[in-house]
Amino acid sequence: MAQNTSPVNTLKRTISMSVVTADVEKNVASRLARMARTVKMPGFRPGKVPMKLVEQQYAAQARSEAFTEAVQVAFGTAVREQNLRVAGAPIIEPSEAAEPGHVGFNATFEVYPEIELTDLSGKTMERPVLLVGEAEIEKTLEVLRLQRVSYEVVERAAKKEDRLVIDFRGTREGEPFDGGAAEDFPVVLGAGGLLPEFESNLDGMSAGESKVFSLTFPEEYKAKDLAGKTVQFEVKVKAVEEPRLPEVDAEFARSLGVPSGDVEQLKVDVKTNLEREVKKRLQARVKNEVMNLLVESHSFEVPAALTEQEGLRLAEEARANLASRGMNIKEIPVEPAWFAEQAARRVQLGLLVAEIVKKHQLYAKPEQIRAVVEEQAQSYEDPEDVIRWYYSDTQRLAQVEALVVEDNVVDWVLSVAQVGDKAVPFDELMAANN
Repeated sequence: MAQNTSPVNTLKRTISMSVVTADVEKNVASRLARMARTVKMPGFRPGKVPMKLVEQQYAAQARSEAFTEAVQVAFGTAVREQNLRVAGAPIIEPSEAAEPGHVGFNATFEVYPEIELTDLSGKTMERPVLLVGEAEIEKTLEVLRLQRVSYEVVERAAKKEDRLVIDFRGTREGEPFDGGAAEDFPVVLGAGGLLPEFESNLDGMSAGESKVFSLTFPEEYKAKDLAGKTVQFEVKVKAVEEPRLPEVDAEFARSLGVPSGDVEQLKVDVKTNLEREVKKRLQARVKNEVMNLLVESHSFEVPAALTEQEGLRLAEEARANLASRGMNIKEIPVEPAWFAEQAARRVQLGLLVAEIVKKHQLYAKPEQIRAVVEEQAQSYEDPEDVIRWYYSDTQRLAQVEALVVEDNVVDWVLSVAQVGDKAVPFDELMAANN
């Protein structure tokens, strides 16, 4: 039975309760009786073990389970009676303040915050826009050409965009250091594969030429033992190669999946794919702007329990990411505390989105989910197979549903806020890590 509720801080609550000892013991007896029907012990047939032996072996387990169940029931009843929305698991501690024949305990927990939604009609935001035209198609074709660049040996001094094949050896105070030597190492001048100071010393060199130079590593260099240190490099250029870009012709078109080799068809395909990618990136930017607006427009305390859970989830994601790259995660400690700020923001946004969805009935409709699935399937060779793949798993569909709900919230915010379109440069949009 519940006795009182006292707030510790804005979201934390403590409820004092008790359970009837006789009821717990009755539950214990019932559990032991059920165990006795199937329990096995040497010298006895199943179901024929004397109850006294069953009690000796399993009474502690049965009592723990019975008390846990009684506490859960009492806690559930108390929070329902007081209309409390519990965030996270409660901390249960024994209490001596109980009537005779009762076992007392305190349950400390957090509740969800009461969120008062802000009127967004006076808020302003910018919506990035970009129309795909001939210039964007040509830039994309140029990127595709660069991805298929080949190199041809030339007998001249190296310049920017050339690829050099080099041997190099680095020393610090006369001693070699880890990662400071390689043979037949390819480097494209201006591509940023090596430190700028290293590449600048290669500019103008020819095949067969050698050079010795000093280099000071940046203070923020990733190898801490080299950061800020001056070393000496001995470099030999073995070859200078000039880039050769493919022509936009029938062969190029066929290499990009146009069997007929029709260059105009290639441009149509590039435009279609580019429009799809631009749309996705613009939507991601708009969603980010909307979420920023929501966070900036609302202020409320976030349950620490939910933030901790999200921090643990983000840390686990980071570990999985590192492991997928072949790293030994046992040697790389990943602490949930590193993600505290990000976790708190995610929880805040989750609560805000849920409140907006509930108030304005922005739940995902089946036809919206279907439309998103079909759109995502269009980029695959057999869209129908992809659609069936989505609909064969409720978890995959739930992920799509969550995306649709977020899109509904974005559309709603755009419909009530003061929104102005802002053209975004193509290069900037495509370079962004969306």
